[in-house]
Amino acid sequence: MTATPTEARQPRKTTGRTGRPRSRRRNWAGGLAGWIWLVIVVVPLYWTLITSLKTQSRYYATNPLVPSAAPTLDNYRLVIESDFLRYFVNSIVVTAGAVAPAVVFSFMAAYAIVRGWHMRSLRAINRLFLLGLAIPLQATVIPVYLIIIRLHLYDSLLALILPSIAFAVPLSVLVLANFIRDVPKELFDSMRVDGATEWTTLWRLAAPLTRPAILTVTIFNALTIWNGFLLPLILTQSPERRTLPLALWTFQGQYGVNVPAILAAVVLTTLPLLVLYAFGRRQLLSGLTAGFSR
Repeated sequence: MTATPTEARQPRKTTGRTGRPRSRRRNWAGGLAGWIWLVIVVVPLYWTLITSLKTQSRYYATNPLVPSAAPTLDNYRLVIESDFLRYFVNSIVVTAGAVAPAVVFSFMAAYAIVRGWHMRSLRAINRLFLLGLAIPLQATVIPVYLIIIRLHLYDSLLALILPSIAFAVPLSVLVLANFIRDVPKELFDSMRVDGATEWTTLWRLAAPLTRPAILTVTIFNALTIWNGFLLPLILTQSPERRTLPLALWTFQGQYGVNVPAILAAVVLTTLPLLVLYAFGRRQLLSGLTAGFSR
């Protein structure tokens, strides 16, 4: 009996001596590497958490990886009583005040660059944004400091917001432009035929379709600005203008460092980031993997 073409194209299942299908070989090396990486990531988090529950005297007298027999929240109480709420509010103001304008401006700039790519001026602006990616923050500290002094903004939260916006725009424009470029041109043309303006097309078509990219850029910029240390160190002076990363210096004395208190402040500083990631995790992963699914 001859096999039909359909049967000939079907792959035959490979069976062992017992007649059962052979199982795939397990990747023991990959599994071992995964467990090693898990330990590398979890151990510092575990050490931070248990150390924040120890007293300063017990920290130096016990094994660093052994939890305290009598955990205490005195370190968290000390952090909250040391103007932690003021530093927390300053960080929120700087982060929100920089991320929102940066994302909105970057989205409009990316849309203009993609839609007006035939214009030489917009192509030059795009190259200018790409040039901004090659300039590190450390190389611009002195010019930024002089500009802030000339504008009489030194030792203010606005002195932190304006440079943060400038440094967040180049990468945001690059990411958003790549996503907007993937939107089919026919959709834009159909909305123009229906009489929609560029402003309507921007917010009713491009914005919903690039929502994962917008959220990805927002979370990335928020993490970068929230953890920023150099700009608050250079552009602020009074304790009332400190942000959370700079406020960790509060627990460093002349002859020692209160390590448990610093780690308690680190835990409290990390909580908003964990909440932000918990709410935006799905959209963030969608935005990061969108380029691989196309």
